[in-house]
Order: sequence, then C-alpha cells, then structure tokens
Amino acid sequence: MTSASSAAVHIPTQVHLAWLGRTVEIHWDRHAMLLTTVWFVLVPVAIFAIRYFKPAPTPYGIPRGTGRFDRRLLWWTIHWALLYTAMALALAGATLALVVSSGFSGSVHGACGLAATALGALQIVSAWQRGSHGGKHGAAADPDRPETWRGDHFDMTPRRRWFEAYHRSGGYAALAFALAAVATGLAQHWVWTAAVVAAAATGLGLLLVVVFEGLEWRQDTYRSVYGNHPDHPHNRARAER
Repeated sequence: MTSASSAAVHIPTQVHLAWLGRTVEIHWDRHAMLLTTVWFVLVPVAIFAIRYFKPAPTPYGIPRGTGRFDRRLLWWTIHWALLYTAMALALAGATLALVVSSGFSGSVHGACGLAATALGALQIVSAWQRGSHGGKHGAAADPDRPETWRGDHFDMTPRRRWFEAYHRSGGYAALAFALAAVATGLAQHWVWTAAVVAAAATGLGLLLVVVFEGLEWRQDTYRSVYGNHPDHPHNRARAER
C-alpha cells in the first residue's frame, strides 16, 4: 500500500502460524467483504424484520402454538437467526484480524471494530436476560385464568423495561461503531466491492425506511404479540398516563 493511511498503520500481508508450521498470505479483501456483509446486510435486515414485519394487533395477540416460520412469527425468527449468525461471523472476523495482526493494531479502525463486536456480543447476552414471556397464549398459561398469564414481558416489569431500553440503544450503538469501522477500514485498505455493497445497502435502507414508515408497517411490539385488549397490563398503564 502506498497511501498515507497505510504508512501510518502497518497492514501485514503475511502471517506465520506456528501451529501450522507455515506462513500464509492474508486476504484482507475477504475480511472487508465479510464484515461489510455482516453490518450492512445481515444486521439491517434483522432490524427491519423486528421493526416492520410484525402482524397487526388482535385483541389477544399471537396464538400459542404458532410456528416460528408462520407469517405471524417470521419477523422474530428472522431477527434472532440473523443476529446470531451476524455476531458469530463478526466475532470470527475480529478474532482472525487480531491473530494475523499479532494483537490490537491501535488504529481507529481496530478500535471501532472491537467496540462494534463487543456491543454486538452484549446484544446476545442481554437477550438472555429479557425475562419470562407470559400472556394469554404463554406456554404455562391457562387461557381462561388471567392470573396464570403473568410474565416479565406481559406485565412489562422493570426487568423487561430495562432490557428493552438497553437492547434497542445498544444495538444502534453497535451499528454506529460498525459503520465507523467499515469506513475507516476502507480508508486503510480500499476494497471497491465492499464499498459498493456498503453504499448500495445504505441507499436501499434509507429508501425502505421511508416506504415502510409511509405504509405504516411499524407495529407496537407489545400489542402485536399480546394484543390490543385494554385490560392487558401494559395497555392499561399506557392508557392511564
């Protein structure tokens, strides 16, 4: 590399792997394409799915026994499947970069990339702490006995409220660091295909947000999942504010 950014940050082109007993070439183009795809394709699609593809509310929400690939739950299946896949690939990409670079490079790109990966991993960890489900159609509920419908999400307990506050904010923070990592990475090592993917995904994403918002596809998660019946705890609490 002959650019000023390459002079400031050493970009190795080979690495000796002692456990293999050989020196191998480093293909940074593949690293760029992998993580650009993760953060500009997989993660945005996961966000779009949970934001815009939920079903319109009914009085008591999504029935128990609805399959993960049913249209009424497909938004959730897409969200968690793509995020688990994205974070696995992001962790793999970051780990390989650290290995071939013999540790943290100290660059802005490296710092942003590690921050995005760490925040992305915390998204998975936070999801494990979201609490119980509940609702009329919950696994342990008797549809005819409202006292059995209790759950962190159905009752919107403090645990669930803090989970949602962090999960949403942490997700957008991870995406912001990822965008910075991709931009600074391309400044260090230009990969035109990754740049095209990033630019096209950004433009298409902005267009789809406008279209989906205009079509009013965004549904409230609580009402979509549990229903819009006024006696539901969170619906009642919001009506009383």
